[in-house]
Amino acid sequence: MEGREIKNMEEFAEVSGISRPTLSKYFQDPDSVRQSTRKRVERALQIYDYRPNIFAINQNRKLTRTIGIVVPNLADPVFAEIAWSIERRCLEAGYRAALFGSHGDSKGEVDALDSLQALRPSGVLIAPLGRLSNKDYIAQFCEKVPTVLFDRDIDEVGEAFVGSDNASFINQSVEYLTRTGEAPCFFEVKNPANPNSIARRLGYKKAMEALGLEPVFVQVDDEGWEFERIGYEGGISAIENRKFPTNTVLCSNDRLAIGFLAACYEKGLRVGRGKGCAMRVAGHDDHPQARYTCPTLTTVAHEYGNVSNCGVKTLFELIEAGGRFDQRRATLFPARLALRESA
Repeated sequence: MEGREIKNMEEFAEVSGISRPTLSKYFQDPDSVRQSTRKRVERALQIYDYRPNIFAINQNRKLTRTIGIVVPNLADPVFAEIAWSIERRCLEAGYRAALFGSHGDSKGEVDALDSLQALRPSGVLIAPLGRLSNKDYIAQFCEKVPTVLFDRDIDEVGEAFVGSDNASFINQSVEYLTRTGEAPCFFEVKNPANPNSIARRLGYKKAMEALGLEPVFVQVDDEGWEFERIGYEGGISAIENRKFPTNTVLCSNDRLAIGFLAACYEKGLRVGRGKGCAMRVAGHDDHPQARYTCPTLTTVAHEYGNVSNCGVKTLFELIEAGGRFDQRRATLFPARLALRESA
């Protein structure tokens, strides 16, 4: 191992047996660690060919040990779970987390980033709104502050993106539903702001056509963040107007599906696969409440832990690299089918 070229602090921590947070603390201020620890680090530096990024370290000395986290809506359990996971990993690495919600609108997103910039954070993780985002502003922010986008991407903005592979969401749900019953209709908001929703729409069309089937879109002309209400009201209207030519409904996300389940109940339609069931319903995301609906909701699940871990790891690497990578990174995690009673 002696003489091995070490590319970053992660590798140096691995070969030296010294934790990354301890190394980061040492490089920012050697006197901040115990004398015995300092000697261990200095001895390891003599053994291994590693030189930390001095630019990044000098920058960090001017900054707070704060990581900013921005999500579209703090009340959404999906984003609350991801943000909690990211915050825990930041705390483990010796950083404080500053959590902001953009309230589903562009001004709120810009205000959150302005507030973070005033805090002089070491780095930021943001799940942008997507179509509603001020792309130019976010791009300028990423030039000033090491930033990793997660969950939803904006093309060519920032140094890195970490999220789920929407193609795997749709391929799994369409394949399973088609194999086990009638082909699914796609229930969605007509003009979604979320790039994940747009990717799922395109993925559904492609998956159905690959199976030689005609895509069927049932769209709700509504906006906002109240997806359960939109799913319920849109579902009532679609059922009453016989918009579904098959007995299988694939919802763009689980929150729409939860509202649609309520619509089915109100209209006297039993949901599930058993005898006497009139409708099969499935969603996407594995919303924390999906396993407690009645019936429990079949869905395709995010790997929240992987996205959180990789997002934080990528951000620390970006900070260490001085806020720039040689080329933009994109890391996508495949989804996981969760079979429950609704389908």
